Amino acid sequence: MDYPEDLIFTPGPTGTDSRVRQAMAECQINPDSDPSFPGFYRETASSLARIMGTSNPVLILAGEGMLGLEASIASLVEPGDNVLCLANGPFGKGLADFVQNYGGKAIVVEKDWQQPFLAEDVENALQENPRVSLATIVHCETPTGLLNPIEEICPLLANRGILSIVDAVASIGGDPIAADLSQVDVVLGGSQKALSAPPGLSFLSLSPRAWNKIEKRKEPFRGFYLNLKLWQDTWLNHGTFPYTQPAPDIAALSRACAIALENWPQALENHSILAAAVRTSLLENGFQLYPLSHFASTLSAFLIPEKIKDITFRNHLWEKYRVQIGGSLGPLEGSVWRLGHMGFNAEPGRIFRALNALDRAFADFNLPTSLASSFAAELSQKGKT
Repeated sequence: MDYPEDLIFTPGPTGTDSRVRQAMAECQINPDSDPSFPGFYRETASSLARIMGTSNPVLILAGEGMLGLEASIASLVEPGDNVLCLANGPFGKGLADFVQNYGGKAIVVEKDWQQPFLAEDVENALQENPRVSLATIVHCETPTGLLNPIEEICPLLANRGILSIVDAVASIGGDPIAADLSQVDVVLGGSQKALSAPPGLSFLSLSPRAWNKIEKRKEPFRGFYLNLKLWQDTWLNHGTFPYTQPAPDIAALSRACAIALENWPQALENHSILAAAVRTSLLENGFQLYPLSHFASTLSAFLIPEKIKDITFRNHLWEKYRVQIGGSLGPLEGSVWRLGHMGFNAEPGRIFRALNALDRAFADFNLPTSLASSFAAELSQKGKT
């Protein structure tokens, strides 16, 4: 196994496999002139399509996951469009901000950050807002570790002719994504989460319905870099790229996809089993999980023990034991920690090391725990040691 000295156990960016780093370092091709690059790009996109569960073309964009999110909103939303924005976390609310920035009317439906959106919630929202033409939802809200059931929500939207835009940045590669079966119109991911490639790329697939909406815009798109129609006019129709592609980043992502697909779809079951064992360990040691249900398999969020200061503890954990864990965002900052057992970190030895470091750090703060041994015992019971 590949065990670097420092363990980046945050919910993305994650640590990266040495094979991924090597692929990035060794990439020396000129993507503008090398005749092999379009085929390499297409192969990488096909690997992503398999992971995302779609037969639709996948675009790889030169920018962190936020680029794909904004590009999808910018390309699909026109002034006056009524967009239902399901928000039970900060990224759900962020999508509503994008909608408003591009002239759409964001109809924000909020729910407690510890609870998922269910089909009945969406039914009620649509009854109150019958003129909605698009909807946005976050599959995994990274700051909370909550997983929204898009497999229930998106078919409901599709049956009403409403386009769905799903932020799956923190779930793709770790939780099942069946974009076509779930009738998702736009699904987006990022390189630095459960695929464990370096940050810097976003990728997305669009359904024929979504492309049709872009093609029939009433108001021409005024931008360039965020214009997905540009990709249709160049890459999808003619096999050329609208601008120079980041070949080393794509080489790293391609290798990361290949590693994920070596054991696919069992890799998804592995994420689920390890995540459940981490949650059991936390509960057995008296910690309170943050979500009430619908836990993501890519990370675990839990409340920080009383009398322990967030930054002080995390700095101590890193400086003394060389393990990083994540805090949270917005109103949860300083009250929730997150363990990123996704992608490269979804391996028993790395998780055990992270939990053992937590045990030692907690002991330094006079809070005895046995997270690592509880985790190991749970895996042993499941025959997964």
